[in-house]
Amino acid sequence: MTDPADPITPRRKPKPEVTTIGGRALKPSTLMMRHGYDPVLSEGSLKPPIFLTSTFVFESAEAGKRHFEGITGKREGGAEGLVYSRFNGPNQEILEDRLGVWDGAEDALVFSSGMTAICVLMMAYCRAGDVIVHSGPLYAASEGFVAKVLGKFGVRYVDFPAGATREELDAVLARAKDMASETGGKVAMVYLESPGNPTNALVDIEAVRDARDAALDPGSTPIAIDNTFLGPLWQSPLRHGADIVVYSLTKYAGGHSDLVAGSVSGAKKWMDPVRSLRNTMGGICDPNTAWMLLRSLETLEIRMQRATENAIRVCDFLDAHPKVEGVGFLGLLKDPRQKDIYQRHCTGPGSTFSLFIRGGEAESFRFLDTLKVAKLAVSLGGTETLASHPAAMTHLSVAPERRAQLGITDNLVRISIGIEDADDLIADFDQALAAV
Repeated sequence: MTDPADPITPRRKPKPEVTTIGGRALKPSTLMMRHGYDPVLSEGSLKPPIFLTSTFVFESAEAGKRHFEGITGKREGGAEGLVYSRFNGPNQEILEDRLGVWDGAEDALVFSSGMTAICVLMMAYCRAGDVIVHSGPLYAASEGFVAKVLGKFGVRYVDFPAGATREELDAVLARAKDMASETGGKVAMVYLESPGNPTNALVDIEAVRDARDAALDPGSTPIAIDNTFLGPLWQSPLRHGADIVVYSLTKYAGGHSDLVAGSVSGAKKWMDPVRSLRNTMGGICDPNTAWMLLRSLETLEIRMQRATENAIRVCDFLDAHPKVEGVGFLGLLKDPRQKDIYQRHCTGPGSTFSLFIRGGEAESFRFLDTLKVAKLAVSLGGTETLASHPAAMTHLSVAPERRAQLGITDNLVRISIGIEDADDLIADFDQALAAV
């Protein structure tokens, strides 16, 4: 180990970050192995160590003051170093740097869960009298937070169906502005989920952006989108008009069903209020989870590619099966509006889809209970294939009439395809359908 007091063996300095070679930008899959971390800073360790510490030592009292000036907003620019693990940490900062690479975001923040990310994001932008405009369906906990929790603090909402046209969006935003003016508030945020959970319905992000820009100040009302089902490989919402991208990192980013985390990313001006509230409330993901996510990001591309290849084969089989009423898979879209959105926004169909079995709850339960390879569990985006019944599980808290409106029927089974052998998965679904 280098002795900093020995003039013969001076301390090595970090190497400059390499993001291009010969004028060619390195791809995200390459940067996941190196970006944001220099082994020189950690005794040459190839991988970042896990930094299990609650606090960090300041080099001087003046430096400590300067750090807190940045954190508390008394000085622009934020923290200039490591302060306290509720605010930041080495593992979390490396992870945030790498997450920003995937979506081309200036800044990113990580959280202890996807729902923590969503809740802190919304609270950072909403106050009493404000209105949130959101697409439907949303994940049940997201919709519940808007309607039941923010509603208690005087925040109201207007929703619209995922496939809404520009004309429909204009009408929704006009209504939201009228509602906000009644209480002296503003339209605080347009919040999207695309594809929607669990129906896979797509939102036209470009149309939402155009409608927002025409009706509201784009500099003060951000468009945020939950990109968990397709991102970051198959959809890049910031390129189509969104300002903030939200992820449940539990899903594809983590990808092994062994952690829970979330993130938001976007321009620094949109992240600063969120960071400030996270600093106050906590909710940053822990160092061990951040380290596991760094491991997972290295294989994200190949895992998502393999799972999507499997899903294409499985869905082709299911779509032709006599006991299947329909398959809500982006690779099999028939609706012209949805197909147009897919072709403009997406580069792949992903591997999570809705399966509509002929019958109802009894037939769906029989199918689920007969699976042998696929596991009966909620969540998605792991290496293993998972299947669940949204109406009876993840979306049970949604009122029956609202579920019907959103197309979350009793014969809908949500399936997330993993990286197993595709023929084995087809055989499993075949035998399970035979039992229906």
